[in-house]
Amino acid sequence: MADRRQVLRFGALAAGVPAVLGAATPALATPQHEGHGRHDEDSLVVGHRGASGYRPEHTLASYELAARMGADFMEPDLVSTKDHVLVARHEPEIGGTTDVASRPEFAARKRTVVLDGVSVTGWFTHDFTLAELRTLRATERIPQVRQHNTLYNGLFQVPTFQEILDLRKKLSRELDREIGVFPETKHPTYFRRLGLDLETPLVRALRRNGLDRADAKVFVQSFEAKNLELLHDEYRLRAPMVFLTSAAGSPFDDTKTYADYLTPAGLRQLSRYVDGIGPEKNQIIPRNADGTLGTPTGLVADAHAADIKVMPYTFRAENQFLPVDYRVGTDPNAYGRAIDEQVTFLKTGLDGLFTDQPDIGVLARSVVFAKV
Repeated sequence: MADRRQVLRFGALAAGVPAVLGAATPALATPQHEGHGRHDEDSLVVGHRGASGYRPEHTLASYELAARMGADFMEPDLVSTKDHVLVARHEPEIGGTTDVASRPEFAARKRTVVLDGVSVTGWFTHDFTLAELRTLRATERIPQVRQHNTLYNGLFQVPTFQEILDLRKKLSRELDREIGVFPETKHPTYFRRLGLDLETPLVRALRRNGLDRADAKVFVQSFEAKNLELLHDEYRLRAPMVFLTSAAGSPFDDTKTYADYLTPAGLRQLSRYVDGIGPEKNQIIPRNADGTLGTPTGLVADAHAADIKVMPYTFRAENQFLPVDYRVGTDPNAYGRAIDEQVTFLKTGLDGLFTDQPDIGVLARSVVFAKV
């Protein structure tokens, strides 16, 4: 039986990533995790919306590819249908991620709603039953950036959360390693006010699948701290949870800012009901005024002092998403020095990272821990 590191390395090599590795210097292979006891199994690779750099996001094909590339976790965003079934979409608005706009039978469903204080026009999952949603097909959300992904437009359905959990179980058996799931409750306050709370079906699904345990390979995540506190205190969810944060602003309908939550005192309070934070990557290493990568903040150390894991988002390979000094050439959609960027971030002591290209995350982790 191949050991786990071999599986991860073979997944990265099969995807053709090592050609990029030549940009890395030998110095990058030296871990810099003093005081944290980090090792490669602790630095998790989360397949952001699956392997969304290679397949349309939030499809079973995207999640499966992420696992086969070596990702530790598949990450679905969860929203509700009209008949209160959890499905995976980036947002409740599905005009940009399905072919609904081309379906004349659903033309009258287009409308405007106020979503977390912002007017949004389009088609919404909560206006469709699961049976109706099943007639739609997924499309690439950013075709101008990921033209290759448009090859798969129209091939895949919108999956339910249960189907994702079933896929996780199947792949765990096949790959001989446990694949984790990292579900996000999208706009939980919005859905609760519609009478379609996300918490009840989420907790029910996790318990039905034996995943509501402190040691389960699960992280339930949300941009709303109150949602996570509710899950902990009222729903008695015991699966690990992660609070997602932004570099600016506040959670919806919350008097606290994200900055308030990330102070040493705020982190200690969070630690009562969350196991990790998922900050924007710029909150770990901000960019300088000229767009180059700057100096790391103290957030990783502060979170670890509160016994909270740190897993930032989102690492992408295209130049336009990279710091200026990690770009290659002038094409914004061409790949830059994505491995080098992730290596630099992992050396700050991260417990994991979210990436659209899981094979790159797996290889970057291997570089940091001198496995290649």
